[in-house]
This record gives sequence, structure tokens and C-alpha cells, in this order.
Amino acid sequence: MRVAIIGAGLAGLTCAQHLGSEGLRPVLFDKGKGPSGRMATRTVKTALGDVRFDIGAQYFTAQTPRFANQVAQWAEDGVVASWPEAGPYAWVGSPSMSCPLGAMAATQDVNWNSFVGGISRKNDGWILHLDRAEEGPFDVVVIALPAEQATPLLALNESMFMLQSASSVSTPCWCGMFAFAEPLNSRRSIFRETGIVSWACRNTAKPGRYGLEAWVVQADSIWSQANLEVEQANIAEILLSNLLAMTATPRAAPLVSQAHRWRFSKSQGLGLGELWNSTIGLGVCGDWLLAPRVEGAWLSGFGLAQRILQEPVLNKRRSLRVTADHNFSA
Repeated sequence: MRVAIIGAGLAGLTCAQHLGSEGLRPVLFDKGKGPSGRMATRTVKTALGDVRFDIGAQYFTAQTPRFANQVAQWAEDGVVASWPEAGPYAWVGSPSMSCPLGAMAATQDVNWNSFVGGISRKNDGWILHLDRAEEGPFDVVVIALPAEQATPLLALNESMFMLQSASSVSTPCWCGMFAFAEPLNSRRSIFRETGIVSWACRNTAKPGRYGLEAWVVQADSIWSQANLEVEQANIAEILLSNLLAMTATPRAAPLVSQAHRWRFSKSQGLGLGELWNSTIGLGVCGDWLLAPRVEGAWLSGFGLAQRILQEPVLNKRRSLRVTADHNFSA
């Protein structure tokens, strides 16, 4: 079975990982330069060295046994660590939030810098339309993108799935990244729901981090929506002012002062798990289909992989392979 996965975030990589554990070799396509999605980390160069900021999910929890087993494996592999300061069950990627994704992507066939602008089904399978080329045919296509990005790909191929993605609305978030040569005044490393700020943390207080004083400041969704089209430099200035006020720091000249606009920051979560049309071989996964958490993305990708692996044609091939192996060993 030839499988293409569009999107190499946590949902797409999880789907690929579990398909690969059963002998399939999915091919992934992602418009980014490397693993990111909801667990993005950005590196910024300064005169005093590189600084890394976790600009997406700040931590995650494991509430289901299945995902807890995955987190335990990540911990054993050294790519996550517990962060008690954020809560008794909080985990972070280590030494950066994107480390689990990097470890997963290293074992997969991922095509980075590959934007898929459309998909179409021909007699021999699915064709992916990239900027200057086509890829395929594929028996199965998995769309592992935010709902707003999945909708145009689904529009001409699966109307019911398109209605589901179109009904999912994500809230935006402005995220500020700030680094300083000296520590700020505050002994606290985490601030929650303070004015227009929904979350602020000393990024270097997380496990496995080191180097310059670095802070991430995320504005709440209402303020972010109202200021969505404001220039990034102006947003950075506002969030920096709020950070200095929260930490009781009268003045500080940052080495880094940047803002990142997440247009599709937090989904509402439809509680569906995943979408799968076995007739045409089209699946959809992502946190927006289940719950707006890291765990939601993982469970959705895992669930879709299980649905694909239950296909009769694949089970028939497995049966033939087991019979052949048995006869050979006999």
C-alpha cells in the first residue's frame, strides 16, 4: 500500500510511525524546513550565542494509557523531561519542545520544503500537486494539517470531510520572544492570565535548557484576534512592555525582541478522533479532530493509522505473508 501523508507535525508523524511499525513505508510532505507544528521551537542568533524559544505548546500532559506509554518511551530515549514547575503531570521536549518530533522524523521518509497545493484522484491512485512537480500515484492520502489548511484540499475530493474541517475554527495567538544579557528581576518563571498575557515563562527554566535569559510571552486569543494584522515589531514592543511590568523590571534592552503570529493557534476540538474514507483511500488527522492538546494530535494520528491497517486488502496481504513465512520456516 502506497501512502502519502501531507503534514509532518505530531499527528502526521505519529500516523507514519505506526504504519511503519506494520511494514508500510509512508512518504511525508511538509512545507516547513523541519519538524514544528504545535511543538515548534525557533532558534535566534545573537552576538552572545544562539537562543532557542518554544513558541508553540509550552508543555503537555498524558491523560490516556496509550499516550502515557509513548511519553515513557520518549523519556527513556531522552527527548522529553518532566517539568514540575508547570504542574505535577507536565512534560516538555528536551532540550527543546520539538525534540520528540525530530526523533520521529529521523526514522521517516520526509520531504521538507514541499508545499502540496492540491490533490486529485486518478484511475491508478492519488496524485499530489506540488509547486513544480507531481508525486504519485498513492493508494492512500492522509491530510495531517490544521483544519483551515485541510479544507481546500478536501473541497474537491470529500465534501463531508470538508464540512467537518470548515466547521472547526481555530483561535489566533501572538507570541513574543525575548532574550536578555542579564536575568530579569522576577524569581517566578511562569505567569498565567495576567492582563492581555495568557502565558509567560522563562524558557531557560525548562529542563534541558541553558544559555541566555530567554522568555516566551503569549497573548490571549481575544487580544490576539483584535490585533491580528498589527505589525510584528509593534506587537513585540507591547508584549515586551507587559513582560517587564510582570517581572518588575524597570528597564532592560533585549538582545532579541520578536513576535510570531499563530493564525491557527488553538482548535476547538470536534471530538471525532480521525476521519477515514476507505472507498477512496483518504484520511484526515490532527488535534482539531479530537482535542486541542499535544495528546490530541498524537491520538488522532494513531487512530487513523489503526483504521488504515484494518483495511481488508492489507490484512489479506498480511495473511499471505504470514503463511509464506510459516512455509519457509517449516
